[in-house]
Amino acid sequence: MGTVLDSHFLALTAIVTVGYQFLFFVITAIFKFDKVTDFAGSTNFVILSVLTLILKGSWHFRQVILTILVVIWGLRLASFLLLRILQWGEDRRFDEMRKDLGKLAVFWTFQAVWVWTVSLPVTIVNASDRNPSLNPQDIIGWVMWSVGITAEAFSDQQKLRFKNSPDNRGKWCTAGLWRYSRHPNYFGEVLLWWGIFVASTPVLEGAEWLIILGPTFLTLLLLFISGIPLLEDSADKRFGSSAEYLHYKRTTSPFFPLPPFVYGNLPASLKKFLLFEFPFYSRNLPQG
Repeated sequence: MGTVLDSHFLALTAIVTVGYQFLFFVITAIFKFDKVTDFAGSTNFVILSVLTLILKGSWHFRQVILTILVVIWGLRLASFLLLRILQWGEDRRFDEMRKDLGKLAVFWTFQAVWVWTVSLPVTIVNASDRNPSLNPQDIIGWVMWSVGITAEAFSDQQKLRFKNSPDNRGKWCTAGLWRYSRHPNYFGEVLLWWGIFVASTPVLEGAEWLIILGPTFLTLLLLFISGIPLLEDSADKRFGSSAEYLHYKRTTSPFFPLPPFVYGNLPASLKKFLLFEFPFYSRNLPQG
């Protein structure tokens, strides 16, 4: 069916994303109903990937595979997050936003930027006329995605079961993958989106390589802004006076899954510069 607005679907996906997020912003603002926030973000990825595949109409194998991978990720995450928030109640991220329309608008704008930017690899692949034969980048990317979504899905379920158990009230999660990483779900999400990017590289030419901004933006977002820093602050405030928690934090990698006995014995400089153990992850711990 050719192209719509521009040859890379950039304008189209931007318009669709802004419109979709604006719809849910209006619902949230009017009804003070913020349980659909993560659902709106995850399903937006699905809409963009399927829409660009259909509009292009070339149905190359690589386009179909990458679209399917994004759809699987988006629907799994959307259903998990929606069921979780319906089970747990209000999203505490919005405690200060519900009565401040400006802050709420900033959040939804940022979510639209996140969706559009991170979707860039599949958007560009689906818009491309190039269809080179399969090569190692495809296989490597698919393997990265497979490992990433497995880590994300398993860690999400492990934490959900842990928190739903009455015996674990007031405890931090150390079940399954959480014993080896303080944020294995984020590790999985970052890995799978870098896998999507790697699998998209066979069709890239010239300025199209700028789609590396997608996984880079996601990685920086989770490491420095709305992901790990917020959760580390929250956990430190709740458990920072516990010697067991402090031991867990010292011996458990913040991101890459590693055996605790290995991570706990690594030099602090190595942890900081290679394994993302940034000082501001512990800014709320009691200072001795």
